[in-house]
Amino acid sequence: MQSQTPDHYDSLYQQFRWHVPEFFNMAQVCSRRWAALPGASKRIAVRAHSTDASGQKHYKTLSYKALCEQASQLSHVLARLGVVRGDRVAIVMPQRFETAVAYMAVLQMGAVAVPLSMLFGPDALEYRLADSGAVVAICDESSVGNVIQVRKNCRNVRSLIGVGEATDQTEVDYAFECALMPTEYAAAPTRADEGAVLIYTSGTTGPPKGALIPHRALIGNLTGFVASQNWFGFDAGVKQRATPGQQRARTNSVFWSPADWAWTGGLMDALLPSLYFGRTIIAFNGRFSPDVAFEILEKHRVTHSFLFPTALKAMMKAYPKPRQHFALHLQAMMSAGEAVGDAVFAYCQDELGITVNEMFGQTEINYIVGNCNKFYPARPGSMGKAYPGHRVAVIDDAGEVCPVGVAGDVAVNRCDIHGHPDPVFFLGYWKNEAATRAKYTGDWCRTGDLATQDAQGYLWYQGRADDVFKAAGYRIGPSEVENCLVKHPAVANAAVVPKPDKERGAVVKAYVILAPDFIAARALSTTVAGKNSLKNYDEKLIASIQQHVKGLLAPYEYPKEIEFIDALPMTTTGKVQRRVLRLQEEARAQDENFK
Repeated sequence: MQSQTPDHYDSLYQQFRWHVPEFFNMAQVCSRRWAALPGASKRIAVRAHSTDASGQKHYKTLSYKALCEQASQLSHVLARLGVVRGDRVAIVMPQRFETAVAYMAVLQMGAVAVPLSMLFGPDALEYRLADSGAVVAICDESSVGNVIQVRKNCRNVRSLIGVGEATDQTEVDYAFECALMPTEYAAAPTRADEGAVLIYTSGTTGPPKGALIPHRALIGNLTGFVASQNWFGFDAGVKQRATPGQQRARTNSVFWSPADWAWTGGLMDALLPSLYFGRTIIAFNGRFSPDVAFEILEKHRVTHSFLFPTALKAMMKAYPKPRQHFALHLQAMMSAGEAVGDAVFAYCQDELGITVNEMFGQTEINYIVGNCNKFYPARPGSMGKAYPGHRVAVIDDAGEVCPVGVAGDVAVNRCDIHGHPDPVFFLGYWKNEAATRAKYTGDWCRTGDLATQDAQGYLWYQGRADDVFKAAGYRIGPSEVENCLVKHPAVANAAVVPKPDKERGAVVKAYVILAPDFIAARALSTTVAGKNSLKNYDEKLIASIQQHVKGLLAPYEYPKEIEFIDALPMTTTGKVQRRVLRLQEEARAQDENFK
């Protein structure tokens, strides 16, 4: 499949020009313009997929007309509560109709949306609510308890709006108050560089920082979104130039991703771009599992998706031959958050019938690098190339571009190759000018992620700067070892970290989640012959996994120690928190020294 892909990258990249208007509003382009067209009451914006306590499936829809009207009603409610342009409004809800409505309502007012995950505990919520200065919080039954618990320490939060079953615990009933309001609202004429979303980083490398995202950042996202989804949205009425030799096709695109709409991956990579193109996005408020994922893909005839490598690994282990069980309609898929690796890449090609387009970006500068198998070959294991409109390089500590094959920090220039400002950039960290300045070296914005770049311009991920470590003098990138580990039939997922060692400084350690069949076999060995049998089983399995890695990688890269665990520590954006495991190993080493 890779050899059949035409390579139009150079023409796409060189010919592209940004067109950013002075005034631009995310809600206008994602909701209001579609609601103004004929047939808006039949054009589906969001389709909800849910299962009740009895196991009964439910499917409900929200049209573009209803989305716009309900957003207008909520904007009136927020205005009555004193929300004005520039105020921060926290949205603490999962994937549901009211979440999409809330974003449109806040954005069209010129207020700033503060997405907060319903998975946050009290401490995480309190920090972000207080730091952002949010004046209103909109929450449902999944989050209202924690929000109420911390509200006394967040005096800036003047009002709580309760959605669904949360109405009994808040002073403002979402459904009741909105029903009293007009379905039309005069939107604020926001400037393109005006703040739209205050979204907090995941905190994998320190305390979370609030990145202020402007309305124009959606424009900056679009080249990557369109490319990573193999030219998503051709039927949406947005004029686009077709690549020579390619015909513009009309599609009936349906998008789904389990990524939380409170994070960049769910909001900027899924919800907003799907609505921008006037297409349907699936909302699912439930626990991810391979069975649910394939059920959604089949039932809703999903054509485009964003799935984390972690999710794809679980799906690969659960259903090695998915098309024997499910009727799939996938046309394109993007993956990000961690390195995809060639095992998952091959699974997507051979078993899902699509070539996964790996993408790279971060909250501050999103959707900057990736693949587009429709117009240039996707290489297994590569992050891809700079998407049109973004000038990307691998730089050293001094800000100089690294030679081909030399690892450095992935960075994006403030201007594209034509000298025009890149609209994808964040405005800065909220109330933290020092951190904003530290993000830049001259005109280069550093990502903190290490990669090498080959002669063809493809980038190859080496890991977070703080994830790469040395063991016995050798530099170890955990992603390569983890990718090798999941190729072993017993390994569902893995994380590699350094374990302190007095003689070698550190040794390679792997935390491994076993595949379902091996979990069952391991449990059976204990039942049949007790603890000794389990120890023997583990020793044989560890030796098998180590030998597997030795046969594929350099001798110094195989894990000297393997520990089986039930779950890896993850951020809600789907990234493995290696830092948690690394700190755990350091604490264990200190305990040993004291004995």
